[in-house]
Amino acid sequence: MIAYINGKLTVKTPVYIIVESGGIGYQVFISLNTYSQLLDKDEALVYTYLHITETSHTLYGFADELEKQVFTHLISVSGVGPATARLALSSMAPGEVQRAIIQGNVVQLQKIKGVGAKSAQRIILELKDKMIKTADGPEIISATRSNTNREEALSALVALGFQRNQAEKAIDKVLAAEEKDAAVELIIKLALKAL
Repeated sequence: MIAYINGKLTVKTPVYIIVESGGIGYQVFISLNTYSQLLDKDEALVYTYLHITETSHTLYGFADELEKQVFTHLISVSGVGPATARLALSSMAPGEVQRAIIQGNVVQLQKIKGVGAKSAQRIILELKDKMIKTADGPEIISATRSNTNREEALSALVALGFQRNQAEKAIDKVLAAEEKDAAVELIIKLALKAL
């Protein structure tokens, strides 16, 4: 396995780069995210993933380890290949992909070409726990917590007999006025006053 290549960027296109290292030119397929980060550089360290099939050996490159990690998680899901994972990382930053999975945002994942509703749900189901464990930033974790608190509060209000759309509007008003990671009990109490 080739973990990374450090060398001169002899060719840069939005689809691939050629990295010359030790007198050898490696063709490395990249996302638009990586391309934008390497555009102004003449030399770079590119993290890589070697994808082997019966007919080819393809090297994929990433500007940072987070992008590589998100890529490898995505291709571990049945039905998601390297091309789809690369499209995901071209249309969204790695942190955005991670956040969409953690928050269970099916709609955002469906915006990726080749990902339908079932694929998006499968990605979330299989990767949510992995993404939470590897999430670096507190903003991702707090977004998860507030999203979970929002869903729990919504479920409680619906169980109490309120219409789902009315309950959602009330909860959104509460979350806009309060801290994003307010406790479930506080969200319910304030939403009840708003209903």
